[in-house]
Amino acid sequence: MSFINEQNIPSPDEVKDEVPFPRHLTGIKAKRDAELKDIISGKTDKFILIVGPCSASDEDAVCDYISRLAKINEEVKDKVFIIPRIYTNKPRTTGDGYKGMLHQPDPEKATNIYAGIIALRKMHIRALSESHLTAADEMLYPENLVYVDDMLGYITIGARSVENQQHRLTASGIDCPVGMKNPTSGDLSVMFNSIKAAQSPHDFLYNGYEVMTTGNPLAHAIMRGSVNKHGNNIQNYHYEDLMLANEMYKKAGYANPAIIVDANHSNSKKRHEEQPRIVKDVLHSRRYNPELKKLVKGVMIESYIEGGNQKCSPEVEHVYGKSITDPCLSFEDTKTLLLEMIDLLD
Repeated sequence: MSFINEQNIPSPDEVKDEVPFPRHLTGIKAKRDAELKDIISGKTDKFILIVGPCSASDEDAVCDYISRLAKINEEVKDKVFIIPRIYTNKPRTTGDGYKGMLHQPDPEKATNIYAGIIALRKMHIRALSESHLTAADEMLYPENLVYVDDMLGYITIGARSVENQQHRLTASGIDCPVGMKNPTSGDLSVMFNSIKAAQSPHDFLYNGYEVMTTGNPLAHAIMRGSVNKHGNNIQNYHYEDLMLANEMYKKAGYANPAIIVDANHSNSKKRHEEQPRIVKDVLHSRRYNPELKKLVKGVMIESYIEGGNQKCSPEVEHVYGKSITDPCLSFEDTKTLLLEMIDLLD
């Protein structure tokens, strides 16, 4: 055997007892959860903006960023529903590099998953307490959901995970909206199959129990672009791509059809400064076609206090509020975009 036990991780109940979700936040979360569900189900027409750093590696900077978002939220909340990105698990294509706060609460120190779980719970709770904005996180590891399920308002299943059966079945038991990304290959049928699986009931093994789920009717699509066999990025945010997804939704007949467009990753070729243009393109498509206005519920942007990114190394002086993974749009450019979006949402 090549597995070496490093430490015993306390149960979810034990961790939640150590870092409990404050009672005074339950009403705020419940109100936000209900509003988001109404948007995904089409009962209201607010536009969703999932926005924040590529990876949440620094609690102070992340909470500072989200507090700034909360101030803008007061100006746009009649039309836009802001969901901060607090991504604490990072998929790594080769397994190398920073894997998120779950693994390393301090990016420059060794892995300590128990400390990471404690740190990410404290960060999520602090962010919600200071901003009153429920956050999104990626479910990279299905077995970890039970450590954070009391705090999150939105969950994503990434492009590398969306074909995995355990992710799909776990999504079927989650009681908040779950965005299923198209795979890196770009095959939309894979994404739609994952939505069907997530919306259906299942019986399976989960965290030491045989469990039964009832299905998640709020599971939906995230269009993030793709990479072809030559390694070239292929965008799928254009009008024609959205109309293709619209037709696939009609044919499938799933509950609560919804698309979120990821403006970064392969859609921007990881050129973070292209995100505002892509968002405006999506909003123009919605204005042009009433069916897309109903179907495209929001966009996702990678944004942080400072634009671009930086290396994660003890040998390099860090810039506060700058990404240590993928490059992000600056907060000031994000603020400008948000205010411009309001005019395009009429």
